[in-house]
Amino acid sequence: MPERPVIVFDVNETLLDLEAVRPVFDRIFGDPGALRLWFADLITYSEALTLADVYVPFTDIGAAVLHMLAATRDLVITDADAAELTDRFATMPPHPEVPAALRRLRDHGFRLFTLTDNTLAISGRQLEHAGVIDVFERRFSVDETVHRHKPAPEAYQSVATALGLDPAGICLIACHVWDTIGAQAAGWQAALILRDGNAPLPAGPQPDHIGKDLDAIADQLIERYAA
Repeated sequence: MPERPVIVFDVNETLLDLEAVRPVFDRIFGDPGALRLWFADLITYSEALTLADVYVPFTDIGAAVLHMLAATRDLVITDADAAELTDRFATMPPHPEVPAALRRLRDHGFRLFTLTDNTLAISGRQLEHAGVIDVFERRFSVDETVHRHKPAPEAYQSVATALGLDPAGICLIACHVWDTIGAQAAGWQAALILRDGNAPLPAGPQPDHIGKDLDAIADQLIERYAA
């Protein structure tokens, strides 16, 4: 029987439904593709700044990308627009299966953690609002440690160091391939959730587990590591 890994979760979109912020983008841009473009650019520029060895908090990058996207369309973002986006981002609901699946994993003996580019204050508000903060033993944020956004190797290494674990004994669960690639490059295991708009990349390291939602991933982990 293989040893049960510690599980570390990505938060945004993996556990929480990004579609909850869509009304802001629909109102400002009138374009159904604006939300996904904003989120993709948010990840792109968080990674670009990290590669350039420049640290900017994730929420600040999100606000800057919103202004940049608006500028390309000759639109102006008001303070009220930015505040609404921040509030909706901090109060996204969990995907329907997430609360029960998390508790099922915990009840089967898995230790659960989170690792996010968000500040601990924002991730705490998110998980509190989602009603799942109690299932996590500890939450990690790059803002509190390495000041390098995922998938920089330092982000994952900092968690392994803090927990005193061999990287091979940690499994990341995320719905973004860029995140699973980063985790696996750092020596972790990885599981990919196929949320809408996310799919496996047929290049580079492949996830150890793939499922349509967290229930499917939990089933695989529980079956493999059952006591």
